[in-house]
Amino acid sequence: MDPVLAIDGGAKSVTRQFPWPVYDSREVDAVAEIVRSGKWGNPDCGDEVAKFEKAFARYCGSKYAITCVNGSVSLRLALIACGVKPGDEVIVPPYTFITTASSVIECNCVPVFVDIDPDTYNISPAAIEAAITERTKVIIPVHFGGQACDMEAIMDIADRHGLKVIEDAAHAHGAEYKGKKLGTIGHVGSFSFQSSKNLTSGEGGIVITDDDDLYAMMHSLRNVGRIEGGQWYDHYNPGCNYRITQMQAVLLSHQLERLVGQTKKRNENGLYLNDLLKNIKGITPLHRGEEITLHCYHIYIFKYDASEFGGLPKDKFAEMLAAEGIPSFKGYPHPLYKQPLFQNRNFMCYAIPETVDYSRVVCPVAEQACSTDAVWILQHAMLGEKEDMEAFAGAILKIQQAVAAIAGN
Repeated sequence: MDPVLAIDGGAKSVTRQFPWPVYDSREVDAVAEIVRSGKWGNPDCGDEVAKFEKAFARYCGSKYAITCVNGSVSLRLALIACGVKPGDEVIVPPYTFITTASSVIECNCVPVFVDIDPDTYNISPAAIEAAITERTKVIIPVHFGGQACDMEAIMDIADRHGLKVIEDAAHAHGAEYKGKKLGTIGHVGSFSFQSSKNLTSGEGGIVITDDDDLYAMMHSLRNVGRIEGGQWYDHYNPGCNYRITQMQAVLLSHQLERLVGQTKKRNENGLYLNDLLKNIKGITPLHRGEEITLHCYHIYIFKYDASEFGGLPKDKFAEMLAAEGIPSFKGYPHPLYKQPLFQNRNFMCYAIPETVDYSRVVCPVAEQACSTDAVWILQHAMLGEKEDMEAFAGAILKIQQAVAAIAGN
């Protein structure tokens, strides 16, 4: 009997829900206590904020952690602290969220897009090396989906060229490279606590570093340019109020307690799903090298080959997969440099040189990932059980069989 797909009225392969965020009375009671206290804000980096910052730094193995309003601002704080000047170039991947590049523009610097590795979808070290000029100041590797970049190669490049490295770890809470937490390998690590992230308070961000000078500057910029030990109305740097609230901090502290177990679960499910999917023709999980000692699978990505599915376009396949009950998505429609911001040069007051022409940028691997290859399964689905991973693989086989049956008729 030919399978009937859910998109055509058949039964879903996956019927359970994967709620996110995960919380219980502990979070509710903790926030309620803050509300009852009347101490909601963070004018002095209050107790709950400082408590979380210390806990997150300890969890990562870094010397310092500084919270801020979101993961976009965290990148901006890091860039300014790293000493970028107008017109400086910052190397970024094109397969990432817009703020990896727009934060560079907000610092009056030039995002330089370089291609990604076809096996990992992370920034290519060889492409980084080829893009370095005398104006390059910073590299921002993105640990996309929680998959660790080749940090050994990237740090070697940075050291040889005298560059700073800001790890965009917005997807990578708890993940490890050669036993080290992501975000602790470069000069600064930047994280997001936006609602979809593996560690969340709805919104928020944080930067971590071991560098005393970088810490002092980012701490000042986050707090309206004040410095530690200074007077309230003394402002030394052009910062802004990027502080989080006590309620966000107490939520994050409780969510951090859950993160170790959740990351272990995502890692185990990712390894199991890799084993299941590698046996399906036309489906290739991203390469996971031995240097990735812990993967947090903020996005589980596999490569889709339409030729093994009767030529079914990726967009249609992804629509069918989501209809089967799997929290999944077709991924980005195009690389960042094809966004209207870059194609139309909508840079407003920012000092991007007229000679920079993003209409001429081509990153073939990123374009192929966007147009035909990459399919995502979202992080909350990776908190399921082994039988859920089996159901995910079964749904893909169901689609393949249904397409084959149609072709045979």
